[in-house]
Amino acid sequence: MLLFEEIPVTDGLLTLFCTNPALICLSVCLSAIRGDDITVKSYKVESRITSRFAHTTVRSSVVNSGSKAQSIGFNVQIPKRAFITNFTMNVNGITFVGSVKEKTVARNLYAQARARGKAAGIVRANSQDMETFKTEVHVPPGSNIEFELHYQEMMHRKLGFYEHSLYLQPGRLVPQFQVDVYIFEPKGISMVQTPNSLGEQFAGMIKVTSSKEKAHVVFKPNLQQQRKCDNCTGSAIDGVFTVKYDVTRDSNAGELQVSDGHFVQFFAPSNLSPLPKNIVFVIDVSGSMWGVKMKQTVEAMQAILDDLTIDDHFSIIDFNHNVRCWSEELVAGSSIQVADAKKYIQNIKPSGGTNINEALMRAVQMLLKASNQGLIDPRSVSMIILVSDGDPTVGEIKLSTIQKNVKRVMREEFSLFSLGIGFDVDYDFLERIAIDNRGMAQRIYANHDAAEQLRTFYSQVSSPLLRRIAIQFPEDSVSEVTQNRFDKYFSGSELVVAGKVLPSESNTLTSFTTASAARLDITLETEGDYAELDTELAKQQHSFTGFARQMWAYITIKQLISERSLAPTAAKKRKITQRIMSLAVEHQFVTPLTALLVESEDAKERLLADSPKDPKHGCCSGSSGVAPVHVVYQPPPWVQMTTPAPPSQVVKGPEDAGCVTSVSHPVDNDPHFIVHLPRSNMDVCFNIDSTPGHILNLVSDSGTGVVVNGQLIGSKRIHKSKLKTYFGTISVYYLPDGISVTISTDSIALTDGRSNHSFTWGATAEITQDGVRISIVKNSHVTIIINDNIQVMVLLHRVWKKHPVNVDFLGIYIPNDNQYSPLVHGLIGQFSREPDVSVYDMHEGVDPLKKEATMDVKGNKLLVTRGWQKDYRHDKRHGSNIYCWFIHNSGKGFIDGHYTDYIVPNLNSFLQAL
Repeated sequence: MLLFEEIPVTDGLLTLFCTNPALICLSVCLSAIRGDDITVKSYKVESRITSRFAHTTVRSSVVNSGSKAQSIGFNVQIPKRAFITNFTMNVNGITFVGSVKEKTVARNLYAQARARGKAAGIVRANSQDMETFKTEVHVPPGSNIEFELHYQEMMHRKLGFYEHSLYLQPGRLVPQFQVDVYIFEPKGISMVQTPNSLGEQFAGMIKVTSSKEKAHVVFKPNLQQQRKCDNCTGSAIDGVFTVKYDVTRDSNAGELQVSDGHFVQFFAPSNLSPLPKNIVFVIDVSGSMWGVKMKQTVEAMQAILDDLTIDDHFSIIDFNHNVRCWSEELVAGSSIQVADAKKYIQNIKPSGGTNINEALMRAVQMLLKASNQGLIDPRSVSMIILVSDGDPTVGEIKLSTIQKNVKRVMREEFSLFSLGIGFDVDYDFLERIAIDNRGMAQRIYANHDAAEQLRTFYSQVSSPLLRRIAIQFPEDSVSEVTQNRFDKYFSGSELVVAGKVLPSESNTLTSFTTASAARLDITLETEGDYAELDTELAKQQHSFTGFARQMWAYITIKQLISERSLAPTAAKKRKITQRIMSLAVEHQFVTPLTALLVESEDAKERLLADSPKDPKHGCCSGSSGVAPVHVVYQPPPWVQMTTPAPPSQVVKGPEDAGCVTSVSHPVDNDPHFIVHLPRSNMDVCFNIDSTPGHILNLVSDSGTGVVVNGQLIGSKRIHKSKLKTYFGTISVYYLPDGISVTISTDSIALTDGRSNHSFTWGATAEITQDGVRISIVKNSHVTIIINDNIQVMVLLHRVWKKHPVNVDFLGIYIPNDNQYSPLVHGLIGQFSREPDVSVYDMHEGVDPLKKEATMDVKGNKLLVTRGWQKDYRHDKRHGSNIYCWFIHNSGKGFIDGHYTDYIVPNLNSFLQAL
């Protein structure tokens, strides 16, 4: 018999009401157990998170220790974004096994053999992030029941970390109580936190063990530790068990993982300056917002407005049956304007109806006007943030018409974010118009922390770092790729693209990411090995080996659900529906279009876990916050194709374009300067024996506005009575645009005085800003090209980390044919004007292998030695020999003045006239 009666409540959600007085609920995650005649033997939760994808298993073993037959319930709260994948139940040796089927098929089978005294279902709880799986079984005394539920979800990165939540509410003491969370991240785990949200008495009971790539979190309180007090029989465990973590990122190019015939690309760059924002806040001030909703909204807006900078532009529109503008035009986020806006917000008095359509039209017009008049930075991010608690009641009230109106007037570079306050708002509508216009939606629960919810949402979108991101792959290397073009990337979040890998003779997959940042364009390249990760996963005891396959299906289904809600025709909707059902059945996901049929081995007893349609959410409303999928496989034009291309399509890759192949002036190793003199057809070498910390000017050209400086570092200790010095930092500064590129052994930093961006050596990349182009070849070299006529290459030398003496250092290679102005100077720059040199009186030296001679240069007669130095451009490990005449005493007589004349105060300093 069905023991639950469905009761619709005012917020449009479904709840379950117990109608059988004998019912006693065991709630693993929801309601408390009542009565003393049920024994809970064990309650165990295990999550295996591999590469941001979690598989969670909840197991409970229960005995009816009473003298009468009774119903025992198993209720589990799971994250709303999760998909249930299986449920099994064993009742006195009879096993019930679950399988995911199309909803109509499952319902028909369930109707044919309804379980006697058993029921199961999925209902939405009045919770921000959770929904509830429920089942119960009516059993005789002495019965043993074992429940086991499985669900999967992708971890979404917000504000710089991933958060895995498990709702624990056993309702009574449990002899065997244990929670295990296993994390495996191939690139490494940068931090793990377990905030204690269960109460002070559990402080110190959560144990974390971690290594570079793995972490294990365990919570295992004994019976006494579970008690509310020393003599209490009730459990103190009641709340959300949370694990927060983030991963190690060695480059801004992201992480490309290949496993089980699928790939996943994670993209979460950092160390980039935020883009300026243009925001129109559209706030519902109708009568229904009176009281706590308005109070919380005002409180949140105070903090949000304080976050604006002088580079941001904003305005506020508030609406009821009328629409009012605080300012008819966007204004800069200065302290004066922010103070005035805060005063305006505080004086709002909610009343009247709701005219959403006109308010949104006015907001778009405001952005259009500012854009058309050139008042906003073309690289800035423009967005509308709508805060509302109800359906439209004034003006245009047809939701589909409002959706079409907004879509018609919104430009592609504008985004709409919707915040629905309370349970009476039509959240499905707010989500549709947001997704339809490159934004996302969130429900805000009207309680004591609504202001914090609003602020948290805003913080997720308040720092846009990139626009127009495309993650692409060589043709014929991948298929069935999920969304790979994104309108914006926000700091602290993550973009994820997944797909299937096609057979290839290559053992690596390459991805190319293009994006626009503040005043610069970026192209990044990264690779994933076909077999490396699977080999590693096979060694890991607690890894989830099928993560890539399941993650691809998870993302695809979520995106298809969003597409389905926006389908323009019934035929298109049917096609998408069939695709969702097919994937969900294949990968065993319970979705709004599939159901979990749980049946005994003889198929005579069946339970059905089904998602009810919620009128305020819709059956299949989009939940991923992403636009329909547009897949493009062509790499950017500068990329060397990983797979063979027709001859006409093959272009130079960054390694070919980036290497200085012409004759150049190298400076490498200790630091050895090699100056090539074309007219004399000879190479001249000298060392600079200076002090760590000194900054030497290499090129200073006030005519073109280019300066190249290098800062010295020392070896770890003195060796053979000498402390060796090397270049640890090279700076290339371009004065006209104020662009500075600073290269160290750790990173490549780019700044223009307003924006700061940083890249690591961990990925191949190309960055363009105004007349400056930077090409990074992974762990090899960086090439800076200024206005296509001045080029500098910096080479990275890595040494054994535990080497007792040597350190990582940089080499620098500057072509002979750079086009400087006549004002150029510097240790290398001065030789763009080749001096007259003659060498004579060659004879045996002290070292029989090294000839000596006299050099006549700049009116000086110098004793020089014939020897060789290393050019590392083509062989970084061993170098190639360049024979040269060596100038002693730090180049004295060969360079103008003394080497100390070339010491400058900072990395962007031009050389003072000698």
